Amino acid sequence: MRLGLDLFLEKDYKKYIGKRIGLLTNMTGVNEKLIPTIDLFHDHPDIDLAALFGPEHGIRGDAKEGETVDSSVDPYTGVPVYSLYGASKKPSEEMMRDVDVIVFDLQDIGARYYTYIYSMAYVMEACAEFGKEFVVLDRPNPVSGLAMEGNLVEKEVRSFVGLYPIPNRHGMTVGELAQFFNHECAINCELTVVAMDGWKREMYYDETGLFWVSSSPNTTGLDMVVLYPGTCLVEGTNLSEGRGTTKPFEYIGAPYVDGYQLAKALNTQGLPGVIARPISFVPTYQKYNNEVCEGVQLHVVNRRKVYALKTGLTLLETVAEMYPSDFSFNEYQNGKYFFDLLAGTKQLREVVLKGTTERFLRDCEVELEQFEKQRMPYLLYK
Repeated sequence: MRLGLDLFLEKDYKKYIGKRIGLLTNMTGVNEKLIPTIDLFHDHPDIDLAALFGPEHGIRGDAKEGETVDSSVDPYTGVPVYSLYGASKKPSEEMMRDVDVIVFDLQDIGARYYTYIYSMAYVMEACAEFGKEFVVLDRPNPVSGLAMEGNLVEKEVRSFVGLYPIPNRHGMTVGELAQFFNHECAINCELTVVAMDGWKREMYYDETGLFWVSSSPNTTGLDMVVLYPGTCLVEGTNLSEGRGTTKPFEYIGAPYVDGYQLAKALNTQGLPGVIARPISFVPTYQKYNNEVCEGVQLHVVNRRKVYALKTGLTLLETVAEMYPSDFSFNEYQNGKYFFDLLAGTKQLREVVLKGTTERFLRDCEVELEQFEKQRMPYLLYK
């Protein structure tokens, strides 16, 4: 298969000769030989790379989650870098002044919490506002484009981890999402998507023949990405989601948890495609820094059977039942629960505490049917 980047550099770039290009990318923007898009554009005789735009984690991917990134000058190319995870998440008029076109080349991981797709949306809004063209160089959805999971984000809890009404696992590529955002969310910018050649919806990333480049410091591999649509919800609780370990979003636990009992309780529930193993771990930062935690590692046995959201919710529901006086949801700011922003609804906290996950997931099926029809016109691959 061939990436949108490959096809752009083969022929599509010719449409933009003489135009000043802004590039929204990071370390995941590479070709099949791992040469960065930044270098490919900068060294190309007919591409005028005028500016770089960096999402969360920065242009080189060395900033932690939630860490503010300043604008700078790229030391390797001398091109100005405008941070979209600093003072503003949307490009200002000043940032847009020296570009005619913004090209997007970032690897998404297929879950709605991941902020790269909202950086894309904000840049699309800026392009519409300031009369610039937006071009997406499409890349695979690493967990395939078939399965979808979850509920649609409700208006009152929209945020940078859930900006538009899409499910937890959306089953779309960034190019397809760009088209969906542009039309269904009324951005209406001048949009071009350079589609891939040879990608099929059933493909997981390791079936593409491409090298995997971690999309952020805690995106450690494909098993993590498979589980993330469910285990990301742990971030909104006082359980450690495994940040500060070698297996974030696969290791889940806390000092108050008995790992053996939790693993036993989870495994008796027959979670599809997953086995829980009792573990102890000591996070090196974030929650429970330098404290011994017990919990589980979630092992992916069959990724095509994994129902990540059910796995994550069942885990939370089980911990809430086993440790009712210890388990809690973390408040975010202004009295809002971060869990609600991740969940895309204020109802899910009650679901976890009451143990009504199965009913919630049945209700989600109705929303997924609606979303599947809504997304259909924007799908680019079979």
